[in-house]
Parts: sequence; structure tokens; C-alpha cells
Amino acid sequence: MSGSPRWVAYDVLRAVHDSDAYANLLLPRAITRAGLTGPDAGLATELTYGTLRREGTYDAIIADAARRPVADIDPAVRDALLLGVHQLLAMRTPAHAAVNETVRQVRKAVGASAAGFANAVLRRVSERTPDEWDERLAAGARSDDERLALRYAHPVWVIRAFRRALAAESRADELEALLTADNAAPVVTLAALPGLAHRPADAAPTPYSPLGFRSAGGDPGALVTASGGLVRVQDEGSQLAALALSRALPVAPGERWLDLCAAPGGKTAVLAAEALAHGAELEANELSPARAPLVRDSVAAVPLEVPVSEEDGRTRAARGRYDRILVDAPCTGLGALRRRPEARWRKQPADVPELAALQTELLDAAIAALRPDGIVAYVTCSPHLAETAAVVADALRTHGDTIEEIDARAVVAGISDAPIDLAAPADGSGRAQLWPHRHGTDAMSISLLRKR
Repeated sequence: MSGSPRWVAYDVLRAVHDSDAYANLLLPRAITRAGLTGPDAGLATELTYGTLRREGTYDAIIADAARRPVADIDPAVRDALLLGVHQLLAMRTPAHAAVNETVRQVRKAVGASAAGFANAVLRRVSERTPDEWDERLAAGARSDDERLALRYAHPVWVIRAFRRALAAESRADELEALLTADNAAPVVTLAALPGLAHRPADAAPTPYSPLGFRSAGGDPGALVTASGGLVRVQDEGSQLAALALSRALPVAPGERWLDLCAAPGGKTAVLAAEALAHGAELEANELSPARAPLVRDSVAAVPLEVPVSEEDGRTRAARGRYDRILVDAPCTGLGALRRRPEARWRKQPADVPELAALQTELLDAAIAALRPDGIVAYVTCSPHLAETAAVVADALRTHGDTIEEIDARAVVAGISDAPIDLAAPADGSGRAQLWPHRHGTDAMSISLLRKR
């Protein structure tokens, strides 16, 4: 049952909705376990990620066609319907095949009575084109933001947060371009660890990171394995965030560095290679014992001893004085919705204040642990102003006598292989904000603070 692409996608959706699993972690294992390769693996991936990205819109369509709230539909049936709607409205699957395969899936998973209901719902869905469904949903929307939410499959609160973040750069007119980019599958980007590996001659370099490239073809996992871990899959924005810390100022031999919230370890590996090249020391910390091994595995290929502690970063930072500290803070992850499609439906506005409080405490602890002239890079994979500009502004108010902001935009532009469009925030800060629609990266925020 679970050996076909449709069943792999269905099983992953059930785990995501029933057990709060993460699709980006579960799907690759499910594909391998099912023995899917080539087009079949691609189909399972598109069915899973595409459905999860547009789940909110598809729920509204299903509710309309079923003539009942989605909450009243058996969750196992709803997941099959979501996959069926995605095939009908976003893929080239013929209507009869999408309906018949979904009905067959419901019959096997739930029973004959549910199969009849699924058949009726999907046939009603198939009676309208995607544009007609868009118009129908828009006509019932209660506000412009709700219309955008239904059209682009983002919660209203996320749309408003994105608009505010773009408006802070006087770029609010880019909102729909951002929402569109969030719904596109990201291109796989790799990094060659500096001083230890090189971009393959046949690979296309990324436009900005001097470490980044895109594979000329084939399985990127095979390239990573062949390199012994010196080449890795890593978003270009993540590469730039790590390099912003290591290259903000020249490195003096013997410097001591700390990656305070290190998992899964991609930035740690870049910092380890940079530290090795310049004679610096690097320590890493990860609160979660389950995630700390990911950091150890990530740096294993670098011939530099990187001790990894498993402590609360707010107290761990106090155990020493450092020249450079990376605070890649826990955040909503709204900047990586392309890669974690279910995250947009899981996160809530109430999550933001609690995270912002933690982010402030982590940044305060890092600032206290800096040596004179030391630098902290405060990084989030979120553009939400409460997690970015507000946290840094609070730190500058609290520690204004001892710290100053470095222009992170100028640092990133100096690192970049090509001119990079980093808009100046209206608050006059030096924060660098990357965007999926503008840079092809995750929406990474980078701020640099220096201790006087």
C-alpha cells in the first residue's frame, strides 16, 4: 500500500497532521523505504510538499465542495482529498485519474462509505478550473488580506507580518512576489567548505555566496557523500549568515568563537572551516540532546576539534569570553516556508512574543560574553520585525554604552560575488534582510553588533 508515490505522500501527510511530524525529515526516509527513484520520487515529493504548501486554500475548496466544514470531515479522508485536489488543480493529472486514484485510496484507508463521499467532493472540485475556484473563494473573502490568504495559501497573520517587514524597507509592493516565491519549490543549493573543498568545475555558482553552487545534475546526496562531508546541502542565505560573522573584520590568530544555538550545524561547519583557515578556536552549543549529534556530524569532516555542549544558551555563553559569537536564534521559521511547508499552518501569532523574549535573552547573554572588540551575529530565519529589528533595537537600548551596530548590509555586500540588492530599513539600522523572491534564499535576517 505504501510503495507508490501517492501512498508515500498520503502516509507522510497523515504523520504531519496526526503526529506533528516534519515533512522535510520524514519524506526522504519514506521515499527510500518505498524504493522510489527518478520520476516516482519526484511525484511523491510534489504531491507532499505541493499539497502542504496550499493546504489552507485546498481546505476552503474542500469545504465548499463538501458543503460542510473541514473540521467535520474524517482527518484520514481529508488528507486524501487534499492530495486529490492538488492533482486536480495544480498538476497535469487527468481529472478522471485524480478522482479515481483518490477514491481508491479512501476506500482502502477508510472504507466504502467514505469513498462515495470522496468521489462526490472531487467531482464537484473538478467542475471548476483553478481560476474559477480562485474567483469563487475571493468573492467570499471578508477582507483583502483574506483574499490574499486564500489565493496564496498563507495565514492572514503571516501575510500581515510579511507586509510590515517589506514596508520597513519601503518595498510593500513586493508582497505578492514574496508569497508566490514561498509557494515555489526551492532550488537545491550546496556549499563547498572554504579552504577544504571547491565548487565542481561543471557546477553553476550561486550569485552571492562565494561557497555556493548548484549541482549540474544528479543526486546532490551522492556529491555530499563523495566529498566526505566537505560539500553540503545548504541554503545560500545560511552560508552568507555564517560568513558575515567570520568575515566582518579580519581574524586574529587565537580568536575564540562560539556558535550558541548550533543545530542542525550547517553554519557551524562553515565557521569551523573559517576558524581552521585563520587559526581560531570554535565551540558549539545545542540545547537539545536529540539535535546536538547533528552538529557533531556536521563538523566531523573539518580537521578542527569543535566541542559541542548541550546547555541552555543563556547560561552557556557565560562560560568564557569570546571574540565572535553566532546567535542563530530559535524563531518562527517564517523565512523558510518554501522548505517547511507545514510550518505556515502550525505557527500562531501567540508564538512570537515567547520567542522574542527568548531571542532577547540569548542576545543579551552573548553580548555579555563578548571580549572588547568582539562581534555577535544575531541571525533569524524569519523576517518578522518582532524577531529581528525589535530584538536588536532592544539590545542597543539595553547595552548602548558597550555595543555598537556594524553595517551588516555592507559586510554581506563585501562578501557577495555579485551586486546584491539589500534594502536599507527605514529605522536606519544596518540589518541585512534576505528574501526568497529577491535573492532566491530563505528570508534570513542578519545583524552584527560589536562590543566597544
